[in-house]
Amino acid sequence: MTGLDANATEKLRPEARQAVLAALDLGGNPASVHAAGRAARRLLEEARETIAVRFGGRPADLVFTSGGTEADALAVHALGAGRRLIVGATEHDAVRTAAGGAAVLPVDGDGVADLAALRRLLGEGGPALVCLMLANNETGTLHPVAEAAGLCRQAGALLHVDAVQAAGRIAVDFAALGADSLALSSHKLGGPPGAGALLVAPALSAGLAPLIAGGGQERGRRGGTPPLPAIAGFAAAALVARGAAALAPLRDEAERGAMEAGAVALGAGAPRLPNTSCLALPGVRADTQVIALDLAGVQVSAGAACSSGKVARSHVLDAMGAGALAGQAIRVSLPWCAGPAEVDAFLRAYRAMAERLSRRAA
Repeated sequence: MTGLDANATEKLRPEARQAVLAALDLGGNPASVHAAGRAARRLLEEARETIAVRFGGRPADLVFTSGGTEADALAVHALGAGRRLIVGATEHDAVRTAAGGAAVLPVDGDGVADLAALRRLLGEGGPALVCLMLANNETGTLHPVAEAAGLCRQAGALLHVDAVQAAGRIAVDFAALGADSLALSSHKLGGPPGAGALLVAPALSAGLAPLIAGGGQERGRRGGTPPLPAIAGFAAAALVARGAAALAPLRDEAERGAMEAGAVALGAGAPRLPNTSCLALPGVRADTQVIALDLAGVQVSAGAACSSGKVARSHVLDAMGAGALAGQAIRVSLPWCAGPAEVDAFLRAYRAMAERLSRRAA
């Protein structure tokens, strides 16, 4: 099988696998005071420092979570209390669900946030929390987060950034972005599932209200025994995931070949993640394409992995004004280890599928 669904979950990096196994052998609970507990605590804090520094934050301001969804929910819960919520139209459902009833920040035809609209929304009421992802999970579109942070500061608003898809693929620096919180996920950058993190601005970190109360772990900001093997793998992956620029030529080759076969590339007019293409085949349902490619040995997805099992239009592509193409698009996301062989396999399968299904749709 040729796996081209890295935005759902990245291929586990060997360094992360080794770190997980070493942590499993270590044992111990970081809250225990005996020797095994102290060793576990050292490993936990080393991982915290590694991840925080790697993404431009301070170790004291990093809260470990179960993944990106919990990190997003924690940010909305803790930072959004008593504030108006403004959420980007193409945000992940983790944010959209946590911030139900929020004002919607529109995007242009390539999926880029409308900063003029953000300025207007910020001026319409009291203090706000704005949620704007760094990179979209379906199209790879990059948002002007640093510019949005400047507008938020001027208006006395806070900014939460979901950097789950961006981390490890492009440069991510929490301090340079100027955000107030930033969500990360281990398995999206080649670590194991089950671990994520929320970086919080120093002025807000100490008083962060927990979403999950418990025994005082994470300085009282997130209860529950931390999954040390997953966190160790998270840190190891973060160290070696230093960008995916080398995947851009492969992405472009796959995109050109698919377009020659009749595809439309959505979001291609904006800066994007180097590994991601959103390809619509006019007249052919997205789930039909996913199944056909899977039978041909190529794994892609229709939109976000958390919703691609449902026959539903993409809210991301709807917000971009894609019309009928919103139900006819697949996501091709190259893993960190992809090479020309994966692109060749995809194009062989895509061309055959497009010829067969487009003829049937006509």
